[in-house]
Amino acid sequence: MEQLGPVLMTALTTGLALLPLALAADKPGSKIQSPMSIVILGGLFAATFLNLIVVPVLFLKWGKKSV
Repeated sequence: MEQLGPVLMTALTTGLALLPLALAADKPGSKIQSPMSIVILGGLFAATFLNLIVVPVLFLKWGKKSV
């Protein structure tokens, strides 16, 4: 739970910064920037999902229990 705030703030600020580039697909000069920003946003979403959902579940299942 202590990682939730920093992870979400980092992902949100990066996503908000890349959103205008992703939405400007039809503008001139964005032939490379728009697809690249979409790929980065997808990776950011996947990494955030893995970090907040999958890793804690795997840790609860196979992690060592403290005494």
